[in-house]
Amino acid sequence: MPPKLVLGPLLRYVGETEATLWVETDSPCEVEVLGATERTFQVEGHHYGLVKPQGLEPGAWHEYEVRLDGELAWPEPDSPFPRSRFRTYPKDDPTEVLFGSCRVTAPHHPPYTLTQDEDPRGFETDALYALAREILDNGRDLPDLLLMLGDQMYADEVSPATEVFLESRRNPDDRPGDQVYDFEEYTHLYREAWGEPTIRWLLSTVSTAMVFDDHDIHDDWNISAAWLEDARATGWWEEHIVAGLASYWIYQHLGNLPPDEHSEDELLERVRQADDAWPLLAEFAAQADRDTSGSCWSYCRDVGSTRLIVIDSRAGRVLDEGGRSMVDAGEWDFIEEHAQGGFDHLLIATSLPFLLAPAMHNAEAWSEAVCAGAWGPVAARLGEKLRRSVDLEHWAAFGTSFEALAELQRSVAAGERGEPPATVVTLSGDVHHSYLFEARFPPDAGVRSAIWQATCSPFRNPLSKKERRQVKLASTRPAEWITRALARAAGVPEPPLSWTNAADGAVFDNILGGLRIDGRRLDLRIEKALPSQRLEPVLERRLA
Repeated sequence: MPPKLVLGPLLRYVGETEATLWVETDSPCEVEVLGATERTFQVEGHHYGLVKPQGLEPGAWHEYEVRLDGELAWPEPDSPFPRSRFRTYPKDDPTEVLFGSCRVTAPHHPPYTLTQDEDPRGFETDALYALAREILDNGRDLPDLLLMLGDQMYADEVSPATEVFLESRRNPDDRPGDQVYDFEEYTHLYREAWGEPTIRWLLSTVSTAMVFDDHDIHDDWNISAAWLEDARATGWWEEHIVAGLASYWIYQHLGNLPPDEHSEDELLERVRQADDAWPLLAEFAAQADRDTSGSCWSYCRDVGSTRLIVIDSRAGRVLDEGGRSMVDAGEWDFIEEHAQGGFDHLLIATSLPFLLAPAMHNAEAWSEAVCAGAWGPVAARLGEKLRRSVDLEHWAAFGTSFEALAELQRSVAAGERGEPPATVVTLSGDVHHSYLFEARFPPDAGVRSAIWQATCSPFRNPLSKKERRQVKLASTRPAEWITRALARAAGVPEPPLSWTNAADGAVFDNILGGLRIDGRRLDLRIEKALPSQRLEPVLERRLA
């Protein structure tokens, strides 16, 4: 039997003369795309290929097919979809970057497309599925990049099909219950999330950049040192975190890197040479979980004349109370090195929002201080329970890192790191509602760039009516005044910048964010997914 594609192709990186495509196959083989070939590597009986066509014509469209051992594997016979293609840089017309986060896996038909009021199984319309239908049915232009900011799948909130798969392997009453546990279960989760035919076609023709968040591993992953201690005491966490990080390295992280970095990746070279790379990846993942200095999940891409820095705000945390940091020192050095001027725009992507509604910001900053002992040990224990129950874990809950990222943005915007860009925009997800904030530093800060926070979430996992009411309440002035008083009473300093809502409140729908970049002009559009499996703009704003 000739080899077959199990998943993919996924178009990951596109440059001026090169690209990166990722595939999973059912057996060892040679993968060929646009004249480039690469042997698959094996992990626990699964086979993966990372192919890097080079010498491509700049600024041109490239239609491609995938061959396995010389046999055509993509496009599939009788495929109803157009042939996969992509365009290299540079471009004369505007660049479009789409972004968002939080996508549960569920079928694209009722009852799963209904609201939760109509059916408890409902998650409404998938924004990525709606995007694909817009491209296929309405001739919408292909975006240049899809930035997926965490919770690409939910390891702890699985679909009915995955539940059946888990029950076929083990007793669901055994810990950890009905959530993904080991590497084999993770491979199933990825295939289900990205293997539906329409989504699979979309990911074959739109370049993607990704970063994980907690649900890719487990709810509240690394929220605090106490949480991590409890997780490691379960007896099942060690195997789970190793499987989660190893599968993330294969399915998400490898494709984030530009091709020239692959040639310098010692782990990738060892993986390619191994008969079965699982022992290598298991050792790497265990080390990455225990010692963040041994891995760096953050990365940088240049999209035309725009610089994109993607920050891992989950795995690289320093969790010691009183010395908490969103990333360790080595990863912060990487971020500082790449956060430079000289570009039209600087995009800083982090799964967790840098700026929250002021009341939420104050509450998280207060929580960090209390958990560190500002009000004594009893309050610290109660603060830890509150921190976990309402997810007080964003940049505001890592005060030192919040101030460092604020200063980094100020220095770029003030021209201290090269010619200031037209905008510095932080892109985030996670919070299951969408908003746009405009940030301002004091007049003497020397800022010359517009500074924004654009948060778009979810792709598919809307809040309940009760949760929406809670978010709206947390966005009110009285809530801001109360939480500000609590924060100051716990010794939290005033933030070094201020921010205001630049839109009419939050958006509570399955959503897709988009940036249209035309030189130093930048426009934001937020679109909601409709029951008709189409997208409708709900916010449009010029940022520069």
